[in-house]
Amino acid sequence: MSYKKILSVALVSTSMLLLAACSSGANSKTASKQVINWSEKSELPTMDISLATDEISMDMLNNTNEGLVRLGKNNKIESGIAQKITESKDGLHYTFDLRKNAKWSNGDPVTAKDFVYSWQRTNNPKTGSQYAYLFSGVKNADAIQAGKKKASTLGVKAAGNYKLKVTLEKPISYFKLLLGFPSYLPQNQKVVEKYGSKYGTAAKYQVYNGPFKMTGWTGSNLKWSLVKNTNYWDKKNVKLAKINDQVIKDTQTGLNQFQSGQVDVTALSGTQVKNLKSNKSLVVRKQARNAYVEYNISKNKALKNLKVRQALSYAIDRNQLTKNVLADGSSVPKGFVTDKLASNPKTGEDFATEAYTKNGVSYNLDQAKTLWKDGLKESGKTSLTLTLLTDDSDSDKKTAEYLQSALQKLPGLKINIETVPYKTRLSRSVKGDFDLVITLWGADFSDPISDIGLMTSKNTFNNGKWSNKEFDSLIDKANNADSNDPTARWNDMVAAEKILMNDQGVAPLYNVVVAQMVNTKIKGLVYNTAGVPYNFKSMYVAK
Repeated sequence: MSYKKILSVALVSTSMLLLAACSSGANSKTASKQVINWSEKSELPTMDISLATDEISMDMLNNTNEGLVRLGKNNKIESGIAQKITESKDGLHYTFDLRKNAKWSNGDPVTAKDFVYSWQRTNNPKTGSQYAYLFSGVKNADAIQAGKKKASTLGVKAAGNYKLKVTLEKPISYFKLLLGFPSYLPQNQKVVEKYGSKYGTAAKYQVYNGPFKMTGWTGSNLKWSLVKNTNYWDKKNVKLAKINDQVIKDTQTGLNQFQSGQVDVTALSGTQVKNLKSNKSLVVRKQARNAYVEYNISKNKALKNLKVRQALSYAIDRNQLTKNVLADGSSVPKGFVTDKLASNPKTGEDFATEAYTKNGVSYNLDQAKTLWKDGLKESGKTSLTLTLLTDDSDSDKKTAEYLQSALQKLPGLKINIETVPYKTRLSRSVKGDFDLVITLWGADFSDPISDIGLMTSKNTFNNGKWSNKEFDSLIDKANNADSNDPTARWNDMVAAEKILMNDQGVAPLYNVVVAQMVNTKIKGLVYNTAGVPYNFKSMYVAK
């Protein structure tokens, strides 16, 4: 088997550059106290690598653990546990030479077996991982997830303690980006088996091999800390001693705490952004993240009717929602895939622009009322009551209140809002315990498939169970038959997006931004619009 080296030099070079950057000036510019007080909008659901699905869990896992690679600024690949990567010419075989000085926070060495165990655990259907689908394309992953093969047949093998071999069923153009995603992190089998059902449910029921380790999280409290991991192989390039994290759901409370010096980072909403637009601490970060309404088509007979779904979408004025209700810089979406996520490989045109269909996100109340009347009649109903499930964060509550007002302009429709904690909303969404639910999804990597791939009939994140055979076929072609033809693959995804929007599988609401107040002394923070947003490794406090 012929191999070519593609990343070993790049990874070494990146490490040397990082080392040079940190040693050349950071020490003379850093404050004596390296502690940052961070904040979150919602509670932390889990620290189980196989079960995490949300942004907060992913952020915490990404900064307390490390995979084969790390993703730096602009999602560029940096050195992780793998110090050399070789790829076969056909793109089907990878060999990872692991560094021998990597350790878990309990002192155990990080070995190839930790990756094998973790990947097999995530793919094993008994684990119940919603993110197992990200392994599709790794040999036997799909068959394992379908219960047709044993997890031990997954295309990942340990050749000794420090060499990992991976076999793919097809070339995956974005495979190296996947390696930097938390679902591909290693797990310590001894620790997983020791804690059993408690694993990942509190800070003490987990071990960490990354820049920081977590302390203080009980599984239900709203405060915890990330402390520098003295067993981390690259600890000399971690400047922070501690990150204190807390949940602040009310943005005014967060702003008050920021202004009084109690927190260094806090989220803003609405008029706060407008009032603070000239403040040097204001940071507005774009995200490859979309807020949308899921219809529970499997549970509610009326929502199975296309005209009913179309009516609900046409009744939403997204310009009003983004500019007057949220007023935080969020923008009107062109479809389900966010703006500027990816460009046509031949023409350079943005995917969202090329796949745009007027039916997906337009506002037309008169047309909505006509469709509503016809849809109710076809469904055998004269009125309808729907419950809208939402988180208890400021922005989600405001969105829900606006939707209630907008949708109830449809004759005979009553919307009841049910506000629950973030963790509860995630759980109920998975169980299908809703009529309508406000959901947020961020692309895991910069490719449209990371968004529209969710909506295939059997995807575990398709909570509303919308299903379309032509859509499924196009996604399958993009992932398989056309995977090595960039133009054909692109056209498959564009066509699929148009089907999703014309059939109103979901109702996109807005492209998300993150408006924050950030202490100007915080430096070195890496933020990415796609994938896990925050990389704390190189963050520090300046004088």
